[in-house]
Amino acid sequence: MRQTFSYAGFWLNNPPGMSSNSWAGHRAAVEAARFGFLVLFNGRLYAELKTVTHATQLGRSDAQAAAVAAQREGFPRATIIFLDQEQGGRMLPEQKAYIYAWVDGVTVAGFRAGVYCSGIPSKDDGNVVTAVDIREHAGEGARATRQIVYWAINDACPPSPGCAFPPHPPMPAQSGVDFAEVWQFAQSPRRKDIAAHCTNYSRDGNCYTPGVTASQGLHVDLNTATSSDPSHGRSHQF
Repeated sequence: MRQTFSYAGFWLNNPPGMSSNSWAGHRAAVEAARFGFLVLFNGRLYAELKTVTHATQLGRSDAQAAAVAAQREGFPRATIIFLDQEQGGRMLPEQKAYIYAWVDGVTVAGFRAGVYCSGIPSKDDGNVVTAVDIREHAGEGARATRQIVYWAINDACPPSPGCAFPPHPPMPAQSGVDFAEVWQFAQSPRRKDIAAHCTNYSRDGNCYTPGVTASQGLHVDLNTATSSDPSHGRSHQF
């Protein structure tokens, strides 16, 4: 895997749809294999937020949980922790309250905040791009300018190359979000509604690393970034 990839995602809490976190306690092993990190915290869905006040409280408590988990794993101060914002389109007031409270809490705790979110125009919502929407409103209610790092998702072909491993990957700005520092350009399984024109996935709809067969079950999501350690989560640089 290290022959193909420079970094790996690393969850601080249960990933979406999971009841446990198999990454917990394995940061040292990942770094020993010479990987950089994309550190993730799974955020709340809209249905959990209820009201702006409740969303703000959840954002603060989740930020504290993210910081505690990052410290427990041994990530250095100023590591970028990305909030996984699964739902796209224009962010509703409760979603913005949650996101910005989380960003503020992570920053106060000594880490840097990022958001993993859609970089695809939402056809059902005036073609708004979630990453742009979050960035444009990031100053609301803030004492100082919020510094947020953006990890944009756009797995539509084009601009995505699909399940491809070019020697010189495209830069995140080519995702359609010119300020993105990370771009997720392929997901497993392939999203048929978004990536219908991507023709280089495996027959089962997943993306596999060169040399890995479908029978091994090791499918991947593909990202490109401006750094080989996008979260700056290594203790030592190689």
